[in-house]
Amino acid sequence: MARTARASKGGICYHVINRGNARATVFHDSSDFKSFISLMSKACERIPMRILSYCLMPNHFHLVIRPYNDGDMSRWMQWLLTSHVRRYHRLRGTSGRVWQGRFKAFPIQEDSHLLTVMRYVERNPVRANLVESAIHWKWSSIRNARTGHPCAILSQPPIPIPADWLAWVDQPISQTELDAVRRCGKRQAPFGSPSWVEVTAESLGLIK
Repeated sequence: MARTARASKGGICYHVINRGNARATVFHDSSDFKSFISLMSKACERIPMRILSYCLMPNHFHLVIRPYNDGDMSRWMQWLLTSHVRRYHRLRGTSGRVWQGRFKAFPIQEDSHLLTVMRYVERNPVRANLVESAIHWKWSSIRNARTGHPCAILSQPPIPIPADWLAWVDQPISQTELDAVRRCGKRQAPFGSPSWVEVTAESLGLIK
């Protein structure tokens, strides 16, 4: 049986996603969003992690990360989600599952494919009709690094970000690109050129 991208390698970029159980709302108000971002920062103090972009939505989140070492992604995510669930139940007096299960992740080639995924992530609130422009969504990396504001939890991507990034993010993504990213997310398969996908899938023991 093929392994999933949770058997992560250091130095490779990954798209990570998780959703609320039964797609229920997880982030109910600004304090929930702020707390999760704070927990990401604390997770980075425990296990150093390069966060390239992120977007928190009411019932799910997207991250693009680049672990330093093999296995870091699983350890980092386990601490982050466990800490979040404890806070969630403590504040609400609840119990049970908050997230739908373990996170899903897939590796990304560090070229235009990485830009496509980062754009996909930061465009989420626009695609969901929550805001007209991505810059208006407070709980996304586009409010920080992409506008020149410092953000301690963000690292520079391994490739340059286009100068017109904000305008590009606000433009619709082609259906072909959407389908490709979503297919990789569902299958936890590498996202990149055919040759890169072939080599990466073989190296990491993933499906193609």
